Amino acid sequence: MPLKCEPLCRFSDRLYFTSFLHPVPNPTVLNRLAAEPGNRPRVRTRPKDPETAAADGTATYYYFTIDDQLLYLSFFEDWGPLNIAMVYKACILIHELLEDTDLSPHRLVFYSSSDPKRKANAALLIALFFMIVQRRTPWEAFHPIAEIEFMPFRDAGRGPSDFSLNIQDCLWGIWKAMQHGLCDMNEFSVDDYEYYEKVENGDWNWITPNFIAFASPVDTAWIKREKEAKENDNANTTAGSSTAASSSSNLALQRKLPTPFLNCLDYFDKRNIKLVIRLNHLLYDRCTFLDRGIDHMELYFDDGTNPTDEIVRTFLDVCDRVIESGGVVAVHCKAGLGRTGTLIGAYLIWKYGFTANEAIGFMRIVRPGSVVGPQQQYMYLKQLEWCKWAAADEIKSQQAAAALASTTLVTPATPPAEEEELARMDVTPPPSPAHVAPVTPSRHIAAAAAQAKAIATPGQPRKTPRTKRTLDADSDDNEDDESQDVLPALSLSRPKVKSSKATGVKGITASESRPTRVTRSTAGAANLRKAGTGSRPEISKASPVKASQGPNKIPRLATTKTTAAAKAAVAAIGTTRRPNPSPSPTLPSRLPTLVSSRRPHPHATASLTDVAKATIKRTTTEPSDAWMKTNAATVVLPGSKSERPGLRPVRRRRSSFSSADVVA
Repeated sequence: MPLKCEPLCRFSDRLYFTSFLHPVPNPTVLNRLAAEPGNRPRVRTRPKDPETAAADGTATYYYFTIDDQLLYLSFFEDWGPLNIAMVYKACILIHELLEDTDLSPHRLVFYSSSDPKRKANAALLIALFFMIVQRRTPWEAFHPIAEIEFMPFRDAGRGPSDFSLNIQDCLWGIWKAMQHGLCDMNEFSVDDYEYYEKVENGDWNWITPNFIAFASPVDTAWIKREKEAKENDNANTTAGSSTAASSSSNLALQRKLPTPFLNCLDYFDKRNIKLVIRLNHLLYDRCTFLDRGIDHMELYFDDGTNPTDEIVRTFLDVCDRVIESGGVVAVHCKAGLGRTGTLIGAYLIWKYGFTANEAIGFMRIVRPGSVVGPQQQYMYLKQLEWCKWAAADEIKSQQAAAALASTTLVTPATPPAEEEELARMDVTPPPSPAHVAPVTPSRHIAAAAAQAKAIATPGQPRKTPRTKRTLDADSDDNEDDESQDVLPALSLSRPKVKSSKATGVKGITASESRPTRVTRSTAGAANLRKAGTGSRPEISKASPVKASQGPNKIPRLATTKTTAAAKAAVAAIGTTRRPNPSPSPTLPSRLPTLVSSRRPHPHATASLTDVAKATIKRTTTEPSDAWMKTNAATVVLPGSKSERPGLRPVRRRRSSFSSADVVA
């Protein structure tokens, strides 16, 4: 009989996912039952052909789960998704089981409890493994579990949840972060992550390589001194006694800084932190950071509320300036979750083109609890406006680059090789274009240019109905023939006439007596100019232009031989032509793209699968299993003949977030 579990979701030929009724059975019991011939699980969405049916009937299965090993520690009513360290461990564990030679004949089944929370967390883990390790796209990773209904993740705030965050949002958030180089497993350290996320060690996480989100440091001695100073403002104290008290208290503060605060200062000194932004009330002296060469900025707004547009705009501009210069920005509010996550999420949307759901899903994996309560709806409603800001900023940067390029003049220079050739041939090079006298065109060129300018602008007869193009009812049937558009060249030339003072007629030169080509449209335009614009001109009988031919016919140029004078004119124009200036330098684009600027963008006509494959190929320049082999011993117990690989136990995180930190 088949096992009492949901049909298996097939991710690959050897990796499957399913769920059992809560509480889940022990893996040892399941593996013993699976060895019996009658206990064959059903496989979801499998093609019903004889070959696959035979393979499913003879396959052996190995079941494993991590429901009791990877647990989400909630702040209030939240329950997922699991953090990036747990994702890292799950990926290494599944990879080790797939590489185990003793398990090579078996199909691996990753199962979880039917509890909605554990089921959704486990499904996200195996989908992330399929996307990160197997290098698949988000839609391919979600496809095996697309038919299953999962409970959406909820925030860490108080009250009922009114914003749904699903598995697809988390998959797309991680995938988009990987495309832009914001999440690299090869550089991730489980030990550092689990050490510094603890409250007693500092309570901070790297959101991206350019952002650190952390809880506000608390200096109780400084808070006490500030309270006493306010109380003493009304008292009559001497300047000397107050100065001495201040200096002695400063020396005492250097010795009494809490351990999390000292860890924060030491870590920031080593990791190129250039700016600290405080969003909450004063709980420490900002000079503590300034004395270490770290800038400090205040952008306060109330806990549980949303920032104003001025605060967001200032945050984006200041952070982008620091990040573009190669620095790192550390942002904190009281707990480093709500206000901090909102502003960093706004930067991800503005800079990299995340959607609000993708940004929230990604940040909750790297720092659980980020973005709380109404801040979720705020990000969802403002995401389009922030994208418009990004487009406007891109246009301004391009305009600035164009203005800078227009002020740069490129001076043409003769190549050295050409100068040597001219010197060897004893030929004087042509003068610089700046000193060449303007070329005066000959009279026949000037006359032709004047006639061309006088021709009326032709219409578009080919797009006009035939009835409207016909001026006469008895027009030729061959009017539309293209061969009739150009008249043959006239062989007659005007005889030379001697100039006479009595007649006032000047002599005609040889160039003016040269045969010319007349087109129908040219002749029609000439007739119009002779008759005026008031009425239709009368067509002369001697004219070769038919009465039905109007001035709106597009003239077709006839092929003629280039004369010596034309060649000379072209040569003269060619010597005065300036070379095209070199392309102006442009600033790097900051609009959201699929991939980061340091990698070439795939062809625009490529399909989504081709883009994903090209991106994955570029992002895996290092060995694919490097991060799984390097730190595998720190998170996974090595397997033996009697036991399979398993996860190492870790200390649980103590939360710095309480229900009082969020305004309902």
